[in-house]
Amino acid sequence: MRKQEGTAAVDSTVHGAPLETIEHLVGGPRVDDLLTRAARRAPGKPALVTAAGVLSFADLDERATRCASAITDLAGPATGEEASRQVVAIATTLDPAFGIAFFGIARSGHIPALINPLLREEGLVHVLRTSGASIAIVPPEVHRRLAAVRDRLPGLRHTILNGDDGLGPEPGVPLFSELIERAVDGAAGGMPDGPGGDEEEVACIQFTSGSTGAPKAVLLSHRNVTLNAAQSAYAHRLDARSVLFNNLPTFHLMHLTMGVTVGATHVLWPEEDAAEAVEACARHRGTHYYSLPVRLSRLAADPRLPTLEAPSLRAFLCGGSALPVTTTSTLLQHFGVAVAQGYGLQETSPSTHFDDLDDPVIRSSGRPVVGTGCRIVAVESRDVLPRGEKGEIQVRGPQLMKGYLGRDSSRVVDPGGWFSTGDVGYVDEAGRLFVVDRIKDVFKRDNWLVSPTEIERVLLRHPGVRDCVVFDHPDDFSGAVAHALVVPETGHGNGAAGAVNGNGEGPGEPGVRAEELAAYVAERCPPYEHLRYVELVDEIPRSSNGKVQRRDLREQAVARRPRPLDGT
Repeated sequence: MRKQEGTAAVDSTVHGAPLETIEHLVGGPRVDDLLTRAARRAPGKPALVTAAGVLSFADLDERATRCASAITDLAGPATGEEASRQVVAIATTLDPAFGIAFFGIARSGHIPALINPLLREEGLVHVLRTSGASIAIVPPEVHRRLAAVRDRLPGLRHTILNGDDGLGPEPGVPLFSELIERAVDGAAGGMPDGPGGDEEEVACIQFTSGSTGAPKAVLLSHRNVTLNAAQSAYAHRLDARSVLFNNLPTFHLMHLTMGVTVGATHVLWPEEDAAEAVEACARHRGTHYYSLPVRLSRLAADPRLPTLEAPSLRAFLCGGSALPVTTTSTLLQHFGVAVAQGYGLQETSPSTHFDDLDDPVIRSSGRPVVGTGCRIVAVESRDVLPRGEKGEIQVRGPQLMKGYLGRDSSRVVDPGGWFSTGDVGYVDEAGRLFVVDRIKDVFKRDNWLVSPTEIERVLLRHPGVRDCVVFDHPDDFSGAVAHALVVPETGHGNGAAGAVNGNGEGPGEPGVRAEELAAYVAERCPPYEHLRYVELVDEIPRSSNGKVQRRDLREQAVARRPRPLDGT
Protein backbone atom coordinates (compact mmCIF):
# COMPACT_ATOMS: atom_id res chain seq x y z
CA MET A 1 0.00 0.00 0.00
CA ARG A 2 1.55 3.30 -1.11
CA LYS A 3 0.89 6.74 0.34
CA GLN A 4 -1.15 9.25 -1.61
CA GLU A 5 0.70 11.29 -4.20
CA GLY A 6 2.63 14.15 -2.61
CA THR A 7 3.43 12.31 0.63
CA ALA A 8 6.41 10.11 1.42
CA ALA A 9 5.88 6.34 1.63
CA VAL A 10 6.54 4.93 5.10
CA ASP A 11 9.68 2.78 5.16
CA SER A 12 9.03 -0.85 6.11
CA THR A 13 11.92 -0.86 8.63
CA VAL A 14 10.70 -1.67 12.16
CA HIS A 15 12.65 -2.09 15.39
CA GLY A 16 11.74 -3.76 18.66
CA ALA A 17 12.21 -2.13 22.07
CA PRO A 18 15.83 -1.49 23.15
CA LEU A 19 17.81 -4.35 24.72
CA GLU A 20 17.86 -2.54 28.04
CA THR A 21 14.20 -3.58 28.37
CA ILE A 22 15.23 -7.16 29.21
CA GLU A 23 18.37 -6.54 31.26
CA HIS A 24 16.67 -8.10 34.29
CA LEU A 25 16.09 -11.36 32.37
CA VAL A 26 19.39 -11.91 30.56
CA GLY A 27 21.59 -14.61 32.08
CA GLY A 28 24.99 -15.98 31.20
CA PRO A 29 27.62 -15.45 30.05
CA ARG A 30 27.37 -19.15 29.13
CA VAL A 31 24.13 -20.93 28.38
CA ASP A 32 24.60 -23.43 31.24
CA ASP A 33 24.81 -20.45 33.61
CA LEU A 34 21.06 -20.04 33.03
CA LEU A 35 20.50 -23.36 34.78
CA THR A 36 22.94 -22.53 37.60
CA ARG A 37 20.98 -19.33 38.29
CA ALA A 38 17.59 -21.07 38.20
CA ALA A 39 18.76 -23.83 40.57
CA ARG A 40 20.15 -21.24 42.98
CA ARG A 41 16.95 -19.19 42.99
CA ALA A 42 14.43 -22.04 43.33
CA PRO A 43 16.18 -25.39 43.87
CA GLY A 44 13.10 -27.40 44.80
CA LYS A 45 10.77 -26.02 42.14
CA PRO A 46 9.67 -28.39 39.34
CA ALA A 47 11.67 -27.68 36.18
CA LEU A 48 10.65 -30.53 33.86
CA VAL A 49 7.46 -32.54 34.34
CA THR A 50 6.45 -35.67 32.40
CA ALA A 51 3.89 -38.41 32.86
CA ALA A 52 6.71 -40.41 34.49
CA GLY A 53 7.72 -37.87 37.13
CA VAL A 54 9.17 -34.49 38.10
CA LEU A 55 12.70 -33.10 37.89
CA SER A 56 13.42 -30.05 40.07
CA PHE A 57 15.83 -27.28 39.06
CA ALA A 58 18.35 -28.59 41.59
CA ASP A 59 18.01 -32.12 40.16
CA LEU A 60 18.39 -30.85 36.62
CA ASP A 61 21.45 -28.83 37.56
CA GLU A 62 23.08 -31.75 39.39
CA ARG A 63 22.46 -34.17 36.52
CA ALA A 64 23.81 -31.66 34.01
CA THR A 65 27.03 -31.49 36.03
CA ARG A 66 27.23 -35.29 36.11
CA CYS A 67 26.64 -35.33 32.36
CA ALA A 68 29.47 -32.81 31.91
CA SER A 69 31.80 -35.17 33.80
CA ALA A 70 30.70 -38.18 31.75
CA ILE A 71 31.21 -36.33 28.47
CA THR A 72 34.63 -35.16 29.62
CA ASP A 73 35.56 -38.79 30.33
CA LEU A 74 34.62 -39.77 26.76
CA ALA A 75 35.75 -36.71 24.80
CA GLY A 76 38.61 -35.48 26.94
CA PRO A 77 38.80 -32.06 28.61
CA ALA A 78 37.88 -28.94 26.66
CA THR A 79 40.95 -26.83 27.41
CA GLY A 80 39.87 -23.66 25.66
CA GLU A 81 41.75 -24.58 22.50
CA GLU A 82 39.33 -24.94 19.58
CA ALA A 83 40.80 -28.33 18.62
CA SER A 84 39.99 -29.75 22.06
CA ARG A 85 36.26 -29.07 21.74
CA GLN A 86 34.39 -32.13 20.48
CA VAL A 87 30.92 -32.08 18.90
CA VAL A 88 28.35 -34.20 20.75
CA ALA A 89 25.12 -34.85 18.85
CA ILE A 90 21.90 -35.08 20.86
CA ALA A 91 18.49 -36.09 19.53
CA THR A 92 15.87 -33.46 20.38
CA THR A 93 13.44 -35.88 22.00
CA LEU A 94 10.73 -34.28 24.13
CA ASP A 95 12.24 -35.78 27.24
CA PRO A 96 14.13 -34.50 30.32
CA ALA A 97 17.25 -36.25 29.01
CA PHE A 98 17.52 -33.63 26.28
CA GLY A 99 17.70 -30.83 28.86
CA ILE A 100 20.24 -32.75 30.94
CA ALA A 101 22.39 -33.50 27.91
CA PHE A 102 22.23 -30.01 26.40
CA PHE A 103 23.24 -28.20 29.58
CA GLY A 104 25.72 -30.92 30.49
CA ILE A 105 27.55 -30.85 27.16
CA ALA A 106 27.68 -27.06 27.29
CA ARG A 107 29.01 -27.22 30.86
CA SER A 108 31.76 -29.61 29.79
CA GLY A 109 33.00 -27.05 27.26
CA HIS A 110 32.20 -29.29 24.31
CA ILE A 111 29.61 -28.41 21.65
CA PRO A 112 26.09 -29.91 21.46
CA ALA A 113 24.72 -30.51 17.96
CA LEU A 114 20.93 -30.80 17.89
CA ILE A 115 19.56 -33.48 15.56
CA ASN A 116 15.99 -34.36 14.68
CA PRO A 117 15.13 -37.85 16.03
CA LEU A 118 12.72 -38.40 13.13
CA LEU A 119 15.48 -38.26 10.50
CA ARG A 120 15.99 -41.37 8.41
CA GLU A 121 19.36 -42.90 7.58
CA GLU A 122 20.47 -40.49 4.85
CA GLY A 123 19.48 -37.48 6.91
CA LEU A 124 21.38 -38.77 9.92
CA VAL A 125 24.51 -39.32 7.84
CA HIS A 126 24.30 -35.76 6.54
CA VAL A 127 23.91 -34.01 9.90
CA LEU A 128 26.45 -36.15 11.75
CA ARG A 129 29.10 -35.84 9.05
CA THR A 130 28.46 -32.13 8.53
CA SER A 131 28.71 -31.37 12.27
CA GLY A 132 31.72 -33.65 12.76
CA ALA A 133 30.10 -35.34 15.77
CA SER A 134 32.31 -37.80 17.62
CA ILE A 135 29.62 -38.77 20.18
CA ALA A 136 25.86 -39.19 19.69
CA ILE A 137 23.19 -39.45 22.40
CA VAL A 138 20.13 -40.98 20.74
CA PRO A 139 17.01 -43.03 21.51
CA PRO A 140 16.98 -46.73 20.52
CA GLU A 141 15.06 -46.21 17.27
CA VAL A 142 17.64 -43.69 16.05
CA HIS A 143 20.45 -46.02 17.12
CA ARG A 144 18.98 -48.78 14.93
CA ARG A 145 18.95 -46.44 11.94
CA LEU A 146 22.53 -45.44 12.67
CA ALA A 147 23.62 -49.07 12.81
CA ALA A 148 22.69 -49.45 9.14
CA VAL A 149 24.99 -46.58 8.09
CA ARG A 150 27.67 -46.68 10.77
CA ASP A 151 30.34 -47.57 8.21
CA ARG A 152 29.73 -44.16 6.59
CA LEU A 153 30.43 -42.33 9.86
CA PRO A 154 34.08 -43.03 10.69
CA GLY A 155 34.30 -39.95 12.93
CA LEU A 156 31.49 -41.14 15.23
CA ARG A 157 33.40 -42.87 18.04
CA HIS A 158 30.72 -43.32 20.71
CA THR A 159 26.97 -43.88 20.65
CA ILE A 160 24.99 -43.50 23.89
CA LEU A 161 21.43 -44.78 24.25
CA ASN A 162 18.81 -42.54 25.79
CA GLY A 163 16.11 -44.93 26.95
CA ASP A 164 15.25 -48.59 26.65
CA ASP A 165 12.77 -49.90 24.10
CA GLY A 166 12.35 -53.24 25.87
CA LEU A 167 14.51 -55.18 23.41
CA GLY A 168 17.37 -55.50 25.90
CA PRO A 169 20.73 -53.72 26.13
CA GLU A 170 22.90 -53.24 23.07
CA PRO A 171 26.31 -54.88 23.61
CA GLY A 172 28.97 -52.22 24.03
CA VAL A 173 26.49 -49.33 23.89
CA PRO A 174 26.12 -47.54 27.25
CA LEU A 175 22.86 -46.09 28.57
CA PHE A 176 22.84 -42.33 29.13
CA SER A 177 21.29 -42.73 32.58
CA GLU A 178 23.98 -45.21 33.66
CA LEU A 179 26.80 -42.96 32.46
CA ILE A 180 25.44 -40.12 34.56
CA GLU A 181 25.01 -42.31 37.65
CA ARG A 182 28.53 -43.67 37.36
CA ALA A 183 29.93 -40.14 37.07
CA VAL A 184 28.79 -39.41 40.64
CA ASP A 185 31.08 -41.83 42.44
CA GLY A 186 33.78 -42.28 39.80
CA ALA A 187 36.94 -40.30 39.30
CA ALA A 188 35.15 -38.12 36.82
CA GLY A 189 32.56 -36.97 39.36
CA GLY A 190 31.99 -33.30 39.94
CA MET A 191 32.24 -30.25 37.79
CA PRO A 192 34.92 -30.41 35.09
CA ASP A 193 37.58 -27.72 35.22
CA GLY A 194 35.81 -25.33 33.33
CA PRO A 195 35.40 -23.72 30.19
CA GLY A 196 35.86 -19.98 30.24
CA GLY A 197 33.13 -17.41 30.21
CA ASP A 198 33.45 -16.30 26.59
CA GLU A 199 29.91 -15.51 25.47
CA GLU A 200 30.99 -15.42 21.80
CA GLU A 201 32.15 -19.06 21.79
CA VAL A 202 30.00 -21.53 19.85
CA ALA A 203 27.32 -22.79 22.24
CA CYS A 204 25.61 -25.24 19.89
CA ILE A 205 25.02 -26.36 16.32
CA GLN A 206 21.51 -26.46 14.90
CA PHE A 207 20.34 -27.45 11.43
CA THR A 208 18.02 -25.64 9.07
CA SER A 209 14.86 -27.47 8.01
CA GLY A 210 16.25 -28.33 4.57
CA SER A 211 13.07 -27.16 2.84
CA THR A 212 15.12 -25.57 0.03
CA GLY A 213 18.13 -27.93 -0.06
CA ALA A 214 20.40 -29.96 2.21
CA PRO A 215 20.14 -28.75 5.84
CA LYS A 216 22.86 -26.25 6.75
CA ALA A 217 24.71 -26.35 10.08
CA VAL A 218 24.08 -23.13 12.03
CA LEU A 219 26.61 -21.96 14.63
CA LEU A 220 25.04 -20.19 17.60
CA SER A 221 27.09 -18.45 20.29
CA HIS A 222 26.33 -18.42 24.01
CA ARG A 223 25.25 -14.80 23.63
CA ASN A 224 22.91 -15.70 20.76
CA VAL A 225 21.14 -18.34 22.84
CA THR A 226 21.00 -16.55 26.21
CA LEU A 227 19.78 -13.28 24.72
CA ASN A 228 17.14 -14.93 22.56
CA ALA A 229 15.91 -16.88 25.57
CA ALA A 230 15.33 -13.56 27.34
CA GLN A 231 13.83 -11.95 24.21
CA SER A 232 11.40 -14.84 23.80
CA ALA A 233 10.46 -15.07 27.48
CA TYR A 234 9.64 -11.35 27.48
CA ALA A 235 7.59 -11.59 24.27
CA HIS A 236 5.65 -14.60 25.57
CA ARG A 237 4.98 -12.90 28.94
CA LEU A 238 6.70 -15.64 30.93
CA ASP A 239 7.71 -15.42 34.57
CA ALA A 240 8.38 -17.81 37.47
CA ARG A 241 4.63 -18.44 37.85
CA SER A 242 4.22 -19.64 34.25
CA VAL A 243 3.64 -23.28 33.36
CA LEU A 244 4.72 -24.09 29.80
CA PHE A 245 2.73 -26.98 28.33
CA ASN A 246 4.74 -28.43 25.45
CA ASN A 247 2.71 -30.53 22.98
CA LEU A 248 5.34 -30.69 20.25
CA PRO A 249 6.86 -33.84 18.70
CA THR A 250 10.40 -32.70 19.55
CA PHE A 251 12.10 -30.42 22.08
CA HIS A 252 12.82 -26.95 20.69
CA LEU A 253 15.86 -25.37 22.32
CA MET A 254 14.12 -21.99 22.70
CA HIS A 255 11.39 -23.53 24.86
CA LEU A 256 13.95 -25.13 27.16
CA THR A 257 16.13 -22.04 27.56
CA MET A 258 13.38 -19.45 27.97
CA GLY A 259 11.67 -21.58 30.62
CA VAL A 260 14.92 -21.93 32.56
CA THR A 261 15.65 -18.20 32.10
CA VAL A 262 12.58 -17.22 34.13
CA GLY A 263 12.45 -20.31 36.37
CA ALA A 264 9.14 -21.54 34.92
CA THR A 265 7.86 -25.12 35.09
CA HIS A 266 7.86 -27.01 31.80
CA VAL A 267 5.38 -29.87 31.18
CA LEU A 268 6.42 -32.24 28.37
CA TRP A 269 3.48 -33.94 26.63
CA PRO A 270 4.40 -35.47 23.24
CA GLU A 271 1.19 -37.47 22.67
CA GLU A 272 -0.81 -36.36 19.63
CA ASP A 273 -4.38 -36.81 20.91
CA ALA A 274 -5.62 -33.22 21.00
CA ALA A 275 -8.36 -33.57 23.61
CA GLU A 276 -6.18 -35.58 25.98
CA ALA A 277 -3.44 -32.97 25.65
CA VAL A 278 -5.80 -30.15 26.67
CA GLU A 279 -7.05 -32.22 29.61
CA ALA A 280 -3.44 -32.79 30.70
CA CYS A 281 -2.74 -29.07 30.33
CA ALA A 282 -5.67 -28.33 32.63
CA ARG A 283 -4.50 -30.87 35.23
CA HIS A 284 -1.03 -29.30 35.29
CA ARG A 285 -2.47 -25.75 35.34
CA GLY A 286 -0.70 -24.87 32.11
CA THR A 287 -0.60 -21.19 31.22
CA HIS A 288 1.12 -21.32 27.80
CA TYR A 289 0.23 -24.11 25.36
CA TYR A 290 2.89 -24.73 22.68
CA SER A 291 2.06 -26.83 19.64
CA LEU A 292 2.28 -27.13 15.85
CA PRO A 293 -0.29 -25.45 13.59
CA VAL A 294 -1.37 -28.85 12.29
CA ARG A 295 -2.02 -30.12 15.84
CA LEU A 296 -3.98 -26.99 16.76
CA SER A 297 -6.06 -27.45 13.60
CA ARG A 298 -6.86 -31.00 14.69
CA LEU A 299 -7.85 -29.68 18.12
CA ALA A 300 -10.16 -27.10 16.55
CA ALA A 301 -11.84 -29.84 14.49
CA ASP A 302 -12.05 -32.40 17.32
CA PRO A 303 -15.68 -33.34 18.18
CA ARG A 304 -14.69 -33.37 21.88
CA LEU A 305 -13.79 -29.67 21.82
CA PRO A 306 -17.10 -28.45 23.37
CA THR A 307 -16.35 -30.52 26.50
CA LEU A 308 -12.81 -29.22 27.03
CA GLU A 309 -11.80 -26.61 29.58
CA ALA A 310 -8.44 -25.14 30.59
CA PRO A 311 -9.12 -22.46 33.21
CA SER A 312 -5.47 -21.52 33.83
CA LEU A 313 -4.61 -21.17 30.14
CA ARG A 314 -3.50 -17.73 28.89
CA ALA A 315 -2.50 -18.46 25.30
CA PHE A 316 -2.00 -20.96 22.49
CA LEU A 317 1.36 -20.31 20.82
CA CYS A 318 2.82 -21.73 17.62
CA GLY A 319 5.08 -21.05 14.67
CA GLY A 320 6.74 -22.78 11.73
CA SER A 321 3.86 -22.38 9.28
CA ALA A 322 0.68 -20.35 8.94
CA LEU A 323 -2.22 -21.15 11.25
CA PRO A 324 -5.53 -21.37 9.35
CA VAL A 325 -8.00 -18.58 10.11
CA THR A 326 -10.73 -21.07 11.02
CA THR A 327 -8.44 -22.73 13.59
CA THR A 328 -7.57 -19.39 15.18
CA SER A 329 -11.22 -18.31 15.33
CA THR A 330 -12.47 -21.63 16.72
CA LEU A 331 -9.91 -21.82 19.54
CA LEU A 332 -10.32 -18.15 20.42
CA GLN A 333 -14.09 -18.48 20.60
CA HIS A 334 -14.05 -21.67 22.69
CA PHE A 335 -11.22 -20.98 25.16
CA GLY A 336 -11.34 -17.17 25.18
CA VAL A 337 -7.55 -16.82 25.19
CA ALA A 338 -4.99 -15.45 22.74
CA VAL A 339 -4.01 -17.62 19.78
CA ALA A 340 -0.70 -16.16 18.66
CA GLN A 341 2.11 -16.88 16.25
CA GLY A 342 5.71 -15.82 15.95
CA TYR A 343 8.41 -15.85 13.33
CA GLY A 344 12.03 -16.91 13.33
CA LEU A 345 14.69 -19.12 11.84
CA GLN A 346 17.39 -21.43 13.10
CA GLU A 347 19.81 -18.70 12.03
CA THR A 348 18.24 -16.30 14.55
CA SER A 349 18.32 -18.60 17.60
CA PRO A 350 15.35 -18.73 16.50
CA SER A 351 12.91 -15.93 17.43
CA THR A 352 12.70 -12.50 15.75
CA HIS A 353 8.96 -11.70 16.02
CA PHE A 354 6.00 -12.51 18.21
CA ASP A 355 2.44 -11.26 18.24
CA ASP A 356 0.97 -9.22 21.09
CA LEU A 357 -0.88 -11.55 23.47
CA ASP A 358 -3.19 -8.66 24.43
CA ASP A 359 -4.09 -7.89 20.82
CA PRO A 360 -3.16 -10.74 18.46
CA VAL A 361 -3.96 -10.25 14.78
CA ILE A 362 -4.93 -13.22 12.63
CA ARG A 363 -2.13 -14.31 10.25
CA SER A 364 0.29 -11.83 11.79
CA SER A 365 3.66 -12.84 13.25
CA GLY A 366 3.66 -9.65 15.30
CA ARG A 367 6.32 -7.00 15.79
CA PRO A 368 10.06 -7.56 16.26
CA VAL A 369 11.16 -8.83 19.66
CA VAL A 370 13.36 -6.64 21.87
CA GLY A 371 16.61 -5.51 20.22
CA THR A 372 15.60 -6.77 16.76
CA GLY A 373 15.17 -4.98 13.43
CA CYS A 374 13.12 -6.02 10.41
CA ARG A 375 12.59 -4.60 6.94
CA ILE A 376 11.21 -5.66 3.56
CA VAL A 377 13.34 -5.37 0.40
CA ALA A 378 12.61 -5.88 -3.28
CA VAL A 379 13.63 -9.39 -4.34
CA GLU A 380 15.65 -8.24 -7.34
CA SER A 381 16.72 -4.62 -6.75
CA ARG A 382 17.16 -5.03 -2.93
CA ASP A 383 15.64 -1.57 -2.41
CA VAL A 384 13.85 -1.10 0.93
CA LEU A 385 10.10 -1.18 0.26
CA PRO A 386 7.30 0.84 1.87
CA ARG A 387 4.94 -0.68 4.39
CA GLY A 388 2.27 -2.83 2.81
CA GLU A 389 4.41 -3.98 -0.13
CA LYS A 390 5.56 -7.58 -0.43
CA GLY A 391 9.23 -8.45 -0.70
CA GLU A 392 11.96 -10.43 1.03
CA ILE A 393 12.10 -10.24 4.82
CA GLN A 394 15.42 -9.11 6.28
CA VAL A 395 16.26 -9.14 9.99
CA ARG A 396 19.13 -8.16 12.27
CA GLY A 397 19.81 -8.38 15.98
CA PRO A 398 22.05 -9.91 18.66
CA GLN A 399 20.42 -13.32 18.19
CA LEU A 400 21.75 -13.61 14.61
CA MET A 401 24.07 -16.62 14.28
CA LYS A 402 27.85 -16.58 14.09
CA GLY A 403 27.59 -18.22 10.66
CA TYR A 404 27.24 -21.56 8.89
CA LEU A 405 29.70 -24.34 9.66
CA GLY A 406 32.14 -24.75 6.78
CA ARG A 407 30.90 -21.72 4.87
CA ASP A 408 32.16 -18.19 4.39
CA SER A 409 30.55 -16.22 7.23
CA SER A 410 31.38 -12.87 5.62
CA ARG A 411 28.59 -13.44 3.10
CA VAL A 412 25.89 -14.19 5.66
CA VAL A 413 24.85 -10.55 6.18
CA ASP A 414 25.08 -7.34 4.16
CA PRO A 415 27.32 -4.43 5.28
CA GLY A 416 24.51 -3.08 7.47
CA GLY A 417 24.17 -6.36 9.37
CA TRP A 418 20.91 -7.39 7.66
CA PHE A 419 20.26 -11.11 7.12
CA SER A 420 18.11 -12.15 4.14
CA THR A 421 15.66 -14.80 5.32
CA GLY A 422 14.50 -16.20 1.99
CA ASP A 423 10.90 -15.53 3.06
CA VAL A 424 8.42 -13.21 1.37
CA GLY A 425 6.25 -10.95 3.50
CA TYR A 426 5.12 -7.43 4.27
CA VAL A 427 4.91 -5.07 7.23
CA ASP A 428 1.62 -3.32 7.93
CA GLU A 429 1.14 0.25 9.14
CA ALA A 430 1.33 -0.88 12.77
CA GLY A 431 4.70 -2.57 12.22
CA ARG A 432 3.38 -6.14 12.30
CA LEU A 433 4.98 -8.74 10.05
CA PHE A 434 2.90 -10.93 7.75
CA VAL A 435 4.75 -13.87 6.18
CA VAL A 436 3.47 -14.80 2.73
CA ASP A 437 5.78 -17.52 1.36
CA ARG A 438 9.28 -18.82 0.82
CA ILE A 439 11.07 -17.12 -2.08
CA LYS A 440 11.87 -20.52 -3.53
CA ASP A 441 8.20 -21.54 -3.24
CA VAL A 442 7.02 -18.45 -5.10
CA PHE A 443 7.04 -18.95 -8.87
CA LYS A 444 6.25 -17.09 -12.09
CA ARG A 445 3.44 -17.92 -14.48
CA ASP A 446 3.56 -15.92 -17.69
CA ASN A 447 5.95 -13.56 -15.85
CA TRP A 448 3.44 -12.97 -13.03
CA LEU A 449 4.62 -13.76 -9.49
CA VAL A 450 2.44 -16.47 -7.90
CA SER A 451 2.28 -17.20 -4.16
CA PRO A 452 1.12 -20.78 -3.42
CA THR A 453 0.12 -19.75 0.09
CA GLU A 454 -2.31 -17.14 -1.21
CA ILE A 455 -4.08 -19.80 -3.32
CA GLU A 456 -4.15 -22.19 -0.35
CA ARG A 457 -5.89 -19.56 1.76
CA VAL A 458 -8.63 -19.27 -0.88
CA LEU A 459 -9.02 -23.05 -1.15
CA LEU A 460 -9.32 -23.44 2.62
CA ARG A 461 -12.40 -21.21 2.59
CA HIS A 462 -14.25 -23.79 0.47
CA PRO A 463 -16.53 -25.89 2.71
CA GLY A 464 -15.39 -29.07 0.98
CA VAL A 465 -11.68 -28.57 1.76
CA ARG A 466 -10.11 -29.78 5.00
CA ASP A 467 -6.45 -29.36 4.04
CA CYS A 468 -4.45 -28.49 0.95
CA VAL A 469 -1.09 -27.56 -0.50
CA VAL A 470 -0.27 -25.70 -3.71
CA PHE A 471 3.04 -25.82 -5.58
CA ASP A 472 4.42 -25.03 -9.03
CA HIS A 473 4.13 -27.54 -11.86
CA PRO A 474 6.51 -27.01 -14.82
CA ASP A 475 4.74 -25.94 -18.00
CA ASP A 476 6.18 -25.60 -21.50
CA PHE A 477 4.18 -22.49 -22.34
CA SER A 478 3.73 -20.58 -19.06
CA GLY A 479 6.93 -21.60 -17.30
CA ALA A 480 4.98 -22.99 -14.35
CA VAL A 481 1.34 -23.35 -13.30
CA ALA A 482 -0.42 -23.95 -9.99
CA HIS A 483 -0.94 -27.55 -8.84
CA ALA A 484 -3.10 -28.34 -5.77
CA LEU A 485 -3.34 -31.43 -3.59
CA VAL A 486 -6.59 -31.30 -1.63
CA VAL A 487 -7.87 -33.32 1.34
CA PRO A 488 -11.70 -33.21 1.10
CA GLU A 489 -13.75 -32.42 4.17
CA THR A 490 -15.64 -35.39 5.58
CA GLY A 491 -18.76 -35.94 3.53
CA HIS A 492 -17.43 -34.02 0.54
CA GLY A 493 -15.47 -36.79 -1.14
CA ASN A 494 -13.79 -39.95 -0.09
CA GLY A 495 -10.49 -40.90 -1.73
CA ALA A 496 -9.04 -44.36 -1.21
CA ALA A 497 -6.35 -44.70 1.43
CA GLY A 498 -3.12 -43.24 0.17
CA ALA A 499 -4.64 -42.55 -3.22
CA VAL A 500 -3.97 -39.61 -5.45
CA ASN A 501 -6.76 -39.39 -8.00
CA GLY A 502 -5.90 -37.54 -11.19
CA ASN A 503 -9.58 -37.49 -12.14
CA GLY A 504 -10.24 -35.15 -9.24
CA GLU A 505 -12.73 -37.27 -7.31
CA GLY A 506 -12.27 -40.16 -4.91
CA PRO A 507 -14.05 -43.45 -5.59
CA GLY A 508 -17.34 -44.13 -3.87
CA GLU A 509 -20.06 -41.59 -3.29
CA PRO A 510 -19.82 -38.37 -5.30
CA GLY A 511 -18.18 -35.46 -3.51
CA VAL A 512 -16.25 -32.30 -4.21
CA ARG A 513 -14.72 -32.35 -7.68
CA ALA A 514 -11.50 -30.90 -9.03
CA GLU A 515 -13.37 -28.74 -11.53
CA GLU A 516 -15.49 -27.26 -8.73
CA LEU A 517 -12.41 -26.32 -6.73
CA ALA A 518 -10.65 -24.84 -9.75
CA ALA A 519 -13.71 -22.74 -10.54
CA TYR A 520 -13.91 -21.59 -6.92
CA VAL A 521 -10.32 -20.34 -7.07
CA ALA A 522 -10.82 -18.79 -10.51
CA GLU A 523 -13.70 -16.68 -9.21
CA ARG A 524 -11.52 -15.25 -6.44
CA CYS A 525 -8.00 -15.04 -7.89
CA PRO A 526 -6.35 -13.39 -10.90
CA PRO A 527 -5.81 -15.59 -13.99
CA TYR A 528 -2.17 -16.34 -13.25
CA GLU A 529 -3.21 -17.92 -9.90
CA HIS A 530 -5.76 -20.27 -11.46
CA LEU A 531 -5.30 -23.99 -10.77
CA ARG A 532 -4.19 -26.12 -13.70
CA TYR A 533 -3.98 -29.37 -11.70
CA VAL A 534 -6.13 -30.52 -8.77
CA GLU A 535 -5.74 -33.93 -7.12
CA LEU A 536 -7.74 -35.30 -4.19
CA VAL A 537 -5.68 -37.07 -1.52
CA ASP A 538 -6.13 -38.58 1.92
CA GLU A 539 -3.52 -36.42 3.63
CA ILE A 540 -0.85 -33.81 2.96
CA PRO A 541 2.67 -35.15 3.63
CA ARG A 542 4.52 -32.95 6.13
CA SER A 543 7.92 -33.01 7.76
CA SER A 544 8.38 -33.71 11.47
CA ASN A 545 8.04 -29.99 12.29
CA GLY A 546 4.78 -29.67 10.37
CA LYS A 547 6.21 -28.06 7.25
CA VAL A 548 5.29 -28.96 3.70
CA GLN A 549 8.21 -29.89 1.43
CA ARG A 550 6.89 -28.43 -1.82
CA ARG A 551 10.03 -29.39 -3.75
CA ASP A 552 9.43 -33.09 -3.03
CA LEU A 553 5.72 -32.86 -3.84
CA ARG A 554 6.53 -31.17 -7.15
CA GLU A 555 8.96 -33.92 -8.16
CA GLN A 556 6.48 -36.66 -7.24
CA ALA A 557 3.66 -34.94 -9.14
CA VAL A 558 5.73 -34.51 -12.29
CA ALA A 559 6.63 -38.20 -12.16
CA ARG A 560 2.93 -39.14 -11.88
CA ARG A 561 2.06 -37.09 -15.00
CA PRO A 562 -1.51 -36.20 -13.89
CA ARG A 563 -4.04 -34.91 -16.39
CA PRO A 564 -4.43 -31.10 -16.45
CA LEU A 565 -7.87 -29.58 -16.09
CA ASP A 566 -9.54 -28.36 -19.25
CA GLY A 567 -9.65 -24.64 -19.94
CA THR A 568 -7.06 -23.56 -17.36
